[in-house]
Amino acid sequence: MSRLICRLRQCSLFPRPASPVRQFAQSNFPLLDSSTLLEEETLPWYEQCRFYPVQIGEVLHSRYQVIGKLGFGGYSTVWLGRDLQQHVYVTLKVFERQSTESRREIEVYDRLSKANSTHAGTMFVRTALDNFQIGPADAYYPCLVHKPLGISLRDLRNQFAAKILPEKILKLTLHHILLALDFLHTEADIVHTDIQEKNIMLGIDDVSILSDFEEEEKSNPSPRKIAGDRVIYSSRNLRRTKQHGRPILCDFGQARFGSSRYSGDIQPYIYRAPEVLLQTFWDRKVDIWNVGVVTWDLFHKGHLFYARDSTRKNSDSHHIAEMIALLGPPPKEMIQSSEYAAEVFDGEGNWKGVVPIPSLTLEQLEGNLHGTQQKPFLEFMRKMLQWRPEERASAKDLLSDPWLRSP
Repeated sequence: MSRLICRLRQCSLFPRPASPVRQFAQSNFPLLDSSTLLEEETLPWYEQCRFYPVQIGEVLHSRYQVIGKLGFGGYSTVWLGRDLQQHVYVTLKVFERQSTESRREIEVYDRLSKANSTHAGTMFVRTALDNFQIGPADAYYPCLVHKPLGISLRDLRNQFAAKILPEKILKLTLHHILLALDFLHTEADIVHTDIQEKNIMLGIDDVSILSDFEEEEKSNPSPRKIAGDRVIYSSRNLRRTKQHGRPILCDFGQARFGSSRYSGDIQPYIYRAPEVLLQTFWDRKVDIWNVGVVTWDLFHKGHLFYARDSTRKNSDSHHIAEMIALLGPPPKEMIQSSEYAAEVFDGEGNWKGVVPIPSLTLEQLEGNLHGTQQKPFLEFMRKMLQWRPEERASAKDLLSDPWLRSP
């Protein structure tokens, strides 16, 4: 009889009752100085009214109980929660009020949910379980619900003594990222535009780290500060584990749709593609450039491009000068199609010398591999680091690269 009841419950004829709401400490927590800016408060554009005052223990959408704070981003806070109906842990991403990024990201997840694809890359692209709004229609806070993920590639890289990914792990990671990108480009028709270490996260194989997180929040409440009528919490890290899942491409708040050409600033500054810096039109091949620069950062102690002037401020001219050093001068047609190019190139396409061009080559910068080992890696890099977008290899082509496929 008990087996029959279990089967009926699995078929939803007799669904399990909702989980009880968990109780969390309302006292005996470290109270931080209210005058100190904490986490999302440090954002230059932070305003209290723009961020929903999430509280640990509250239930959102009559379904998701907040367990603890995982972190924050430019336009959201991220929390571990528990789905009281499905009895599983979830991640809750609560966006700033009426967020443009949330609308774009929800559109992406809606498209992904309808893709109905057998492409292998679907396994390595994050999807949404649910979305809802908090508050009134004219001043709402969007919220996305995801399956929890573990650490980012940046955190994984920093766990190694050398602070870089070993070559074999790098190849495996890139294989998954390129599969995800091939799916996005060829079937979902999505351009990510924001590929960076923190936006690639690892799956969770050791699910005990989630229950440990909850128990730790109960027994050792997170430090927090009281700011008027709201609480600002310190984030809590998931317990370290050696059982990492596969890389998952996340964060679609800056994504674009279709094979159209776009204009305007995108990408983290040091990862910007040449066509973005030159303020010309761009398309999905910006993602390929992005993967190339991220690949370098994962495998080396330092960035491929720094793009800063002597005062350490972001500088387009320094960025382009670094590109010229490593790739040679840009094609004349790219210069001629860019109004901005006239600031740094003359009418013949020559560099004006507004800043010096470094005396560097990829071979000189690459210090992890040597001789016959270095050459195939740099050939792989040069398939992505091309001035002309159309000359960059596709994600599908890169998956067949000899260096990437070598043991």
